[in-house]
Amino acid sequence: MDKKGVYITERDRMAVIKLDSGYNIGVPPVSCTLISRAAPVTPQQPQIVQDDKLPTLAIVSTGGTIASRIDYRTGSVTSQFNAADILTAIPELKEIANYRTIPLATILSENMTPPIWQELARAIFHEIKGGARGIIVTHGTDTMAYSAAAISFMVDSPVPIVFVGSQRSADRPSSDNAMNAVCAAAAATSDLGEVAVVMHGTTNDDACAIHRGTRVRKMHTSRRDAFRSLGTEPIGTVEYPSRKVTLTPDAVRRGTREPALHDALDPHCALVQFFPGMSANLLKAYDGYHGLVIAGTGLGHTSTTLIPVLKQLADNGTLIVMTSQCMHGRVCDRVYDTGRDLLDAGIIEGGDTLPEVALVKLMWVLANAPDRKTAVGMMQDCLKGECTRRSTHGL
Repeated sequence: MDKKGVYITERDRMAVIKLDSGYNIGVPPVSCTLISRAAPVTPQQPQIVQDDKLPTLAIVSTGGTIASRIDYRTGSVTSQFNAADILTAIPELKEIANYRTIPLATILSENMTPPIWQELARAIFHEIKGGARGIIVTHGTDTMAYSAAAISFMVDSPVPIVFVGSQRSADRPSSDNAMNAVCAAAAATSDLGEVAVVMHGTTNDDACAIHRGTRVRKMHTSRRDAFRSLGTEPIGTVEYPSRKVTLTPDAVRRGTREPALHDALDPHCALVQFFPGMSANLLKAYDGYHGLVIAGTGLGHTSTTLIPVLKQLADNGTLIVMTSQCMHGRVCDRVYDTGRDLLDAGIIEGGDTLPEVALVKLMWVLANAPDRKTAVGMMQDCLKGECTRRSTHGL
């Protein structure tokens, strides 16, 4: 059957063709016939009128796209970074708020770094002080949970700070970018008063979940409902298409906190996952680091052969925090001999804090605590909802 499409490139001896449906296929180049060449297209900036009576939201882009469009001349998906582009791609947003945009970075999320987190925190704080009723941060999904946790610790906010991304690009019929963006805007104008991640709550287009920024993890590579709250339930939902926002009683409310910026981070920290047969030499490589998070087994263990090296690191000044590789539950190093030996070696229990959140928290604590004793106490305290005093059965 003959198919018409746009030639994109040749890869692995196959011609990549974008069909009218938006999907790409690979076919032998000899099976392709040139019909015509696309004429050059001059992009036109649409004229958008925003409603000043609606609340103002700030959109800070780090490279993830709240809106994107397909350029059928090149077959590529183009990110949009200004209000006119975004509102043209997703007109429904104009019914919720008016927008100002800050293109902070254009990176793949795996290239996120602590210095960019600091720039992001400063940009967000500047927009809050400038009167924004809420902040939307567009971000790639792979490391969005790390960034949401970092901003949770660095920015005390009286308004919602909502991270949003897209699992599937705008050129795909199953794209989630428009619905996620609309739900994020609804959450950013709601009574929420903390950092959250807003993404599809189910595989259907019926609601987005509002996840606390320090309790969320991406749990699937490609599903639209990839994000889950771990150790707790989501702190709210945004129904779609009604845009009705429902918050749980434990969600921090708008205006609860005074705005403050604490943007210092200590980058000399690392996260290590224990595995059977792990060599002590791997841990020795972290000699001189200021902080180290271990994702241990079960209740928070490593092999006994590693304990002398961990003790040496702790004695040399490295603050070591034990977390668990398990999705649910909390560490408790007082049950087995190995755990007690780890405590004697100077290891700090991380409770039910997620390993990646513990890493970000450790960076922040070491840069803000006046001394080691205070830092230890801060790592064991729940500062931004990252841990609980008691685990609920089944979570």
